[in-house]
Amino acid sequence: MNMPTASIPAAPPLRRQALVNTGRGAVPTIHGLHHFAYRCRSVEETRHFYEDVLGLPLVFTVYHDKVPSTGDEHPYCHIFFELGDGGCLAFFDLFDGKACEPDPATPSWVNHFAFQVEKRADLEVMKARLEAEGVEVIGPVDHKIFDSIYFFDPNGIRLELVFQTAPPEVMKAKAGEAHAQLARFEEMRRHYFAKGAHGG
Repeated sequence: MNMPTASIPAAPPLRRQALVNTGRGAVPTIHGLHHFAYRCRSVEETRHFYEDVLGLPLVFTVYHDKVPSTGDEHPYCHIFFELGDGGCLAFFDLFDGKACEPDPATPSWVNHFAFQVEKRADLEVMKARLEAEGVEVIGPVDHKIFDSIYFFDPNGIRLELVFQTAPPEVMKAKAGEAHAQLARFEEMRRHYFAKGAHGG
């Protein structure tokens, strides 16, 4: 059974201008994030956190008993929360009370979502809101080009809120250096593997 739902409205124009990605000829430009989806243990618990605490409105829900892309028989609810630029963060509730399971081989600080806020003061406001809900918050942390706070959602997903401190011209200069930096990082990686630091 497929429950009727409204369609997702068209996203507004992207708020940030791309540094260098203005089209690459034959390769179509990927303009932005439509949605990123994760598993959640409860749609209402997840809704409360993202809508009531973080202020992301719930804009779309859908139920299926069969997966459209694979044809697998599996009932689920899919919910979407809208970001300020029109992209969405989405979740699947598989009706089994289980959240997404972290990879035991990956440190807990590696995989995360980072969302941008408009003012430095917004980090402090959001930190206070989260701590009032009993959520542990790290930061603000100064990364030189942006400041961040870090925390986990009810499903064990690490989140980051970012205020960009570096101006566009600084970031554009860093974009021009990125490939050279990457080559240096690759050389460092080969060095670590040669020393057996990663069991290679």
